[in-house]
Amino acid sequence: MHNRVRETGGRLVRMVKRDEIGRGKALAIRAAALLCAMAVGTLLIVALGHQPLAVYMEMLNGSLGSRTVLTETVKIALPLIFCGIAISIAFRMRFWNIGAEGQLLMGGIAATYVALFHYQHLPRPALLLVMALAALAAGALWGLIPALFKARWGTNETLFTLMLNYIALGYIRYLQTGTWRDPRMRGFPKIASFDLSARLPNVLGVHVGWIVMLALVVLAYLYLTRTKSGFEISVVGQSQPTASYIGMNVSRIVMRTMAISGALAGLAGYFQVAGVNYTLTETTAGGIGFTAITVAWLAKLNPILIVPVAFFIAILEKGAGKIQTTFKIPASAADVLTGIILFFMLGCEFFLQYRLIFRAGRKETL
Repeated sequence: MHNRVRETGGRLVRMVKRDEIGRGKALAIRAAALLCAMAVGTLLIVALGHQPLAVYMEMLNGSLGSRTVLTETVKIALPLIFCGIAISIAFRMRFWNIGAEGQLLMGGIAATYVALFHYQHLPRPALLLVMALAALAAGALWGLIPALFKARWGTNETLFTLMLNYIALGYIRYLQTGTWRDPRMRGFPKIASFDLSARLPNVLGVHVGWIVMLALVVLAYLYLTRTKSGFEISVVGQSQPTASYIGMNVSRIVMRTMAISGALAGLAGYFQVAGVNYTLTETTAGGIGFTAITVAWLAKLNPILIVPVAFFIAILEKGAGKIQTTFKIPASAADVLTGIILFFMLGCEFFLQYRLIFRAGRKETL
């Protein structure tokens, strides 16, 4: 009679949430992730026939090497910071706002309307202020729509906010070919450029939005950590039934928070059209709202940490553009290189939250 062998012990690998991780270990994991990303990126660069160190150095030089390129990097980072804060506020409430792209565009549309049709009726300071208020209101409204449907009918906010992005983009295409089309372009679908009075002044080579950004970072941090409203956002995010049980008006909190989130994204649209592009186009957002989701997650929804994370991604984007021209690297390959780095940096966050336990299977003889 032959003996039978049975394997026991359950799963060979299981995932366990970490209770706490020290700063040193967290820093070591992030450093390891960056080194792994650069190692994998090196393989791609070698496959393209280039010297890895030269490419990486050119990325840094192309994004930080001079005052001119540094100001361009800052301009890339600014809307990411505004939208990253907007998304963080909603995500803390576990309202998955994927619509910062559309909210930014709606803010840009509202600001553009004021710039095109009221620049002759208002002095410059008043004009810029009204443009900003219009952008805030439009972004807030675009954020309120999915919040209202979620509060009243329990709709899926992820799909709802995502679809609103395409509605906003479609509206811009309509305006480009319709009533806002610049007649001087001889039929080409383009909205007219802003008058000089509707353009934001520069401070140290960058539009004044960077000063607003610094103030907003501090205010957002204090709002989320030191105010009653911020506490309510955290409670609703942890458990809506608990929030209702202790007397919080969950529907009102959801709508108020999404109005703030949408308004901040709309403000980013204002700075894009009035401080960078001086007009409104289909590429005004250019994926900023989606990239800002990565910014928010890497920063762990902390407004203070959003600033360095946004600058890190801006350096990657600006550097990727530089190596395309210097080394004739295809745009797709440069994007892949950037994606590899972001993939590893996002992946390391998993190991900061969880650890893997490997368990060898046991054998019993029957």
